[in-house]
Amino acid sequence: MIDIGDQIPKFTLLDQFEQPFSSDSWIGKAPLIVYFYPKDFTPGCTLQACNFRDSMEEFKELGVEVVGVSADSTNSHKKFANRLQLNFRILSDPGNKVLRKFGVKSSLFGILPGRETFVFDKQGILVHRFRSLQATSHKKEVLNYLKNR
Repeated sequence: MIDIGDQIPKFTLLDQFEQPFSSDSWIGKAPLIVYFYPKDFTPGCTLQACNFRDSMEEFKELGVEVVGVSADSTNSHKKFANRLQLNFRILSDPGNKVLRKFGVKSSLFGILPGRETFVFDKQGILVHRFRSLQATSHKKEVLNYLKNR
């Protein structure tokens, strides 16, 4: 589990285009939001992805990158991203290995992978962490944090 002040765990995952995303590759470039969600095409996860999509201009104005992460396949992510016209990368975490590195707790009595959002500064240090089953609260929480820090 990572706490405020910890460095982002090292990982490399494939995105919806089957392109690798490495946590090391963006350090020094921009702050990063990493949000974990349970499953493509479910109502809450769809709402959450659309909330981030619809706020990308605000995130870009703040110089922040966004990536979503779930255990779904890259093929599922590609369909999900295309259907919702997502304007950010979604990473495939088979077996939830990266989810466990971050210490994301399961939801609904361990039935579903958790929903948690992490904000890292430009140097890759965790500066904010938010956990809630409420899919729509994640975007609001991190934008509020970023605008008021």
